[in-house]
Amino acid sequence: MNGSSSSEVGGTPYPPTAGAPHPDGGYAEETFHGASATRDPGSGPRKKRSNVADSLINPKFAAPADRTKRAWWLLGATALVPGSAQLVAGRRPLGRLALRVTVTVWALILFAALLWLVWKTALIWLLTNSVTSWILMFGLLGLALGWVFLWFDTLRLIRPGLLSDKVRRAVVIVTVLAMLITGGGLGYAAHLVSVARGAVSNIFGGGLPFAPDDGRYNILLMGGDAGDDREGRRPDSMTVLSVDADSGRTVTVSLPRNLQNVPFPQDSPLHDVYPSGFSCGDECIMNAIYTDVMQNHQNLYPDVADPGAEATKDAAEGVTGLEIHGYVLIDMDGFESLVDALGGITLDVGGRVPMGGGTNMDTGLPNPILGWIEPGVQHMDGHHALWYARSREGATDYDRQARQRCVQAAMLKQLNPVNVATKFEDLANSGEEIIETDIPQSSIGSLVNVAMKAKNHDLESYAVGPPFYDQSFPTYPDFELFQSDLQGVLERATDDGAEAAASSNVPARGVAGAPGGVGVGMSVPAPASPAMVTTAEELSPNGTCSVP
Repeated sequence: MNGSSSSEVGGTPYPPTAGAPHPDGGYAEETFHGASATRDPGSGPRKKRSNVADSLINPKFAAPADRTKRAWWLLGATALVPGSAQLVAGRRPLGRLALRVTVTVWALILFAALLWLVWKTALIWLLTNSVTSWILMFGLLGLALGWVFLWFDTLRLIRPGLLSDKVRRAVVIVTVLAMLITGGGLGYAAHLVSVARGAVSNIFGGGLPFAPDDGRYNILLMGGDAGDDREGRRPDSMTVLSVDADSGRTVTVSLPRNLQNVPFPQDSPLHDVYPSGFSCGDECIMNAIYTDVMQNHQNLYPDVADPGAEATKDAAEGVTGLEIHGYVLIDMDGFESLVDALGGITLDVGGRVPMGGGTNMDTGLPNPILGWIEPGVQHMDGHHALWYARSREGATDYDRQARQRCVQAAMLKQLNPVNVATKFEDLANSGEEIIETDIPQSSIGSLVNVAMKAKNHDLESYAVGPPFYDQSFPTYPDFELFQSDLQGVLERATDDGAEAAASSNVPARGVAGAPGGVGVGMSVPAPASPAMVTTAEELSPNGTCSVP
């Protein structure tokens, strides 16, 4: 006691309170974040430090340069590892939740990458399936909203008011741009998934996936035409795409619209109606089957959405001897929009093709020529591509079919990943308007997989007529001979067949090997038959073209 500033119990002074004045003029121990530090006597008083002095959690006591570094560090952390900024800057529950989501997303991305490498079909099925695509759509939307919220929270943690004016403006601008890029990008991805989901649901049907037949997928591609000068829709352009399931090597088999005596397989409903083939005079040509069935025999296909298309698919089976797995019917009236959605197509035109011509069915007078598609390399929009595919003036049916094969090859070439990604919404919308198919949604994965393989090979071409057979062949066809020749073509359209053909001296002849070829590096072996035309002389310049 005796005037002492310390309290004594039994002669022992109480220890002074940390940070309180010591009798000798110094300060007691101070504790900073759980660690001890002893002040030197006579060093003078200093404020107590605590967790608020940690600049990462609270930049109030940090130097201006450290505040700037902290702001950029938190922004970078939110960009690279969403949730990490909250975890280290004081919002740990939110940070842990965001990090769990981030880790889950990266795990799903790695899983998808692994599937892409080992089982593309399964991944594509997951992305196009109606249930999983719905989950993906809302998952992307949730991630977009969550990331935007994290950016707002990161900006709050930065405390822009403590930054200099110049740094504060920069931080706010970068944060807004980051919100637009990350949140906007994920939101747009969700929109594209929604568009794709709608297109797939509206275009493709249900049912189980189909398996390849003898190692090949065979799809009938038709161009439907319902012009004012005809009754009903007629598929003037008919092509079977036969794709090797292992290699993706593809042969396009053109079926002339004027093909006569078309047989139907025994399991077709039309076989009983036309047991000797579709033979009832000059009107019974292949493209009339669609109209005939729609007008007279729809009852034979009671559970089919489009009986005419299904019957034409049966006819294609009878002609080629192949199992046709599905059909794709493109409405030629909407063909322009599809080509425009692709950004146009590029063709090397062999001869002048008129836009217009023909005969006016009402007056009997010639229609005017509205313009010309000139020879040489031409980049065509949808309007000119449609005229190039359909023009009849000064051309045979075989010239026209050859031009249509060129247009098909050019469109397939344009369907590259960049084009699909950048024009996806336009392509999807155009597809919904003009494409009809009976291919089940469950088969999309396997077909996309083989289509990707097909991009590695030249498209090969064949036809039931010139330039492979003489002009009388479609009128008096020998289907057994044609099917035998076609089997030889398809055998070579495999990796083993192509290797064997390359090492042999068997001549290959086709639209690329003949004068004025009409394909994109297309090459088809010449069947050893007397009906085979050895050159493309029966195609006029009007029908010669290629894809550069």
